[in-house]
This record gives sequence, structure tokens and C-alpha cells, in this order.
Amino acid sequence: MSTKIEAKSLDFYYGSFKALKDINIKVEENHVTALIGPSGCGKSTFIRTLNRMNDLIDGTRVNGEILLDSENIYSKDLMVEELRKKVGMVFQKPNPFPKTIYENIIFGPKRHGVKDKKELDEIVERSLKGAALWEEVKDQLGKSAWELSGGQQQRLCIARAIAMQPEVILMDEPTSALDPIATAKIEELIEVLKKEYTIVIVTHSMQQAARISDNTAYFLMGELIEFGNTKEIFTNPKDRRTEDYITGRFG
Repeated sequence: MSTKIEAKSLDFYYGSFKALKDINIKVEENHVTALIGPSGCGKSTFIRTLNRMNDLIDGTRVNGEILLDSENIYSKDLMVEELRKKVGMVFQKPNPFPKTIYENIIFGPKRHGVKDKKELDEIVERSLKGAALWEEVKDQLGKSAWELSGGQQQRLCIARAIAMQPEVILMDEPTSALDPIATAKIEELIEVLKKEYTIVIVTHSMQQAARISDNTAYFLMGELIEFGNTKEIFTNPKDRRTEDYITGRFG
């Protein structure tokens, strides 16, 4: 299986605080990789290093490397805008723009120079179909995205990420604000999306990690404690700390 993303000896600092310590991990292409661990363990910090979202926070710095298709994304030659086109992100709370459904989807492509109406229409249809939302909204594309339910808004945010035709989709607790039915829809969608995209998901739910991921990484106090096949991590963890977390003795 080919490696899509690799972190090598990655340290990350907020000012003098070392939030990530010597992280080494390989994310496989067209797999779902789940990041689990207690609050404040570094999993959200780590996922945000993968498209340099942490660059937006003053006083942060990185040591080590993150390779996307063997290219260091922290190289001085790399254009961050191009990186974020390849590596899309879906956040914890649905965050549609205060625009129509249609305008939400075309926002990114238009910024990157797509002007042709027919092409934009095709992007909208393809992206909404990809996010399993097309049938629900195809007759109301001019409606405000804020009128959609929470689950629909989150699928719209996934469609907005897909519109850029990324290679990787990062999801930071994408179902934590959703009810069980909307959560199930997003989980089914992730299963379909991994055929075309590499997915990294932070989840606070170990049940969710067990259901949807191929590989799981357990973070604790900024360290990667264990990483491997999800089934093995959950049934036969090699590290006592992983076992304590999974069985509920800790965290």
C-alpha cells in the first residue's frame, strides 16, 4: 500500500510549549486513518499540521518533516494555497458560508479561476453527489446554506472540500455536533469517499474509530503512543497505555 503522507520526527510548539513530540507516522493512500486520545493530547494539533492550518496561529513552530507524496510541505518553496487545494479540511462544527448552497460549492473553484457557468454547474452537481446531498437539495440550490439541518450543513462542507478535487480530506471531529442519524450518514459517506480520497479523522468516539477507520493512531500528552491496523489496536494493543484508554480505565 502506498504512503500518501508521512510525518518524520515531527515536533510542534505553541510558543515554548511542546504540543507534539517526535511524531513518526505513515498515512496510507485511500485509507481512513483515525486519531484518538483524550482531550488536549495533540490529535487536533497534529491534523492541522497536515495542511498548515497552525500557520495561522502566532508563535507556533515546527521541527521535522511532513511529506505529501514525498514532498516536504514545510519547504520554503511550497505554496500554502496549493497545499490546501490538495488537502481539504472539514471542521468540528458545520461552517457553511452565509451564501446560497450553490455559492458555497463554487467559492473555491471561482477563487482558483474557474469562470465558465457550465463548468461551475458541473462542479456543483458532482460535489453534492459526492457528498450524498444532491437528491436532497438539487431543487433549492439558491436557498441559504444556513437553512439546512446540521447534518446537511456538514455534508455541504464536505461537498465544498470535494469541489476543489483534493487528494486528502482532513476531518476534525466532524460528527461531534450531530445527532446519531446525521452521524451515521457521515460515516456511510466516509466509507464511500475513501475510494477516491485519503482521509484522516480526529474522533472523540472510539466506537466511531472502530467502525470507520482502517488504521488508528493513539495520542497521549503530545506523543504518538501506538499506531497500526484498527482491528489490532482495539483487540490486541501492544502498549499498556493504549489498552487502558480503550478499555476505559483512563481518559
